[in-house]
Amino acid sequence: MKLGITGLPNVGKSTLFNAITNAGAQAANYPFCTIEPNIGTVTVPDARVDALAALFKPKKVIPAAVEFADIAGLVRGASKGEGLGNRFLAHIREADAIIHVVRCFDDDHIIHVEGGADPLRDIGIVVTELALADLETAERRLEKAKKLAKGDRKYLAEAETLERLIARLNEGKPARGFEEDLPDDLWLLSAKPVLYAANLGEDGFSAGGGAHLAAVEAHAGAEGSAVIPICARLEEEIAGLDAEEKALFLSELGLAESALDRLIRAGYGLLGLISFLTTRPPEVRAWTVRRGTKAPRAAGKIHTDFERGFIRAEVIGYDEFMREADAMPGQDGKAVMTAAREKGVVRSEGRDYILQDGEIVLFRFNV
Repeated sequence: MKLGITGLPNVGKSTLFNAITNAGAQAANYPFCTIEPNIGTVTVPDARVDALAALFKPKKVIPAAVEFADIAGLVRGASKGEGLGNRFLAHIREADAIIHVVRCFDDDHIIHVEGGADPLRDIGIVVTELALADLETAERRLEKAKKLAKGDRKYLAEAETLERLIARLNEGKPARGFEEDLPDDLWLLSAKPVLYAANLGEDGFSAGGGAHLAAVEAHAGAEGSAVIPICARLEEEIAGLDAEEKALFLSELGLAESALDRLIRAGYGLLGLISFLTTRPPEVRAWTVRRGTKAPRAAGKIHTDFERGFIRAEVIGYDEFMREADAMPGQDGKAVMTAAREKGVVRSEGRDYILQDGEIVLFRFNV
């Protein structure tokens, strides 16, 4: 699953990407420093995986992961090809969701293509350009639907829906939040879920964000999106530290975890993803599936034979398992799991069972 990091030029996208991935993407003080998207895959912080690894002591520990793409900055007129508009829009189309980086700091030494920090203006530019690009897509589809409706009246309803969508896009509003069903193959850019990363200066971050952050939070709240306050430059520094130094640095800032950890988890959740866990030797592993996935499909993430020959899933919730572990101090994970089975805490679930986040699963199959 891919999260596209987007926004205007020089708002901190590449700095944030560097911090997330330690990939060393170029981050310079001029527009379009990034042309082709930088790609990085990062692990999703999950204390459950760490706790299970401590109990089972596997040879390998494999957490869930999500892919980030650092996409070139957008400018006014991108929908008409201005700047790197065509490339920018194509790269957004490939992303499953958007992390919209919004500059929430003033700094005369860092160029702003619009002349200065104004988060709501900047958000409006991106939303408008995506809506305009979608407008062209929707208008082409409406023309096709009207032609098809002459021979098949079922396309009349689609045409009427598209007309209402077009009216919304003409107002500069995103397709996100449009409450009617749209054809799956429209691939609208402004329909993608979005998470705002409010990039603060170091002073603003330590002071709680100020008016710029408040403006972003009000906008996001009105559309039902989330905001993660960050200081990309500070997070880039933290990312280069070892675990002990990082913990000390965060402690001095009065933080339990980095903003990046929260951002990565929030991005994972934005895509509607959950993790189920497996503890069979030689590894403890988190597997990524869409929320609402049934047991056989989840089994297929491990191996296609597991889905094809699915018999049942043996399931225990993480919290239930840890309660059993707490009642058996000094015992390893295998002994705890055996005891949980003997007590009947491990459930046997069939083909229609929908896996829940954090469940520990053993799939039984036969091919």
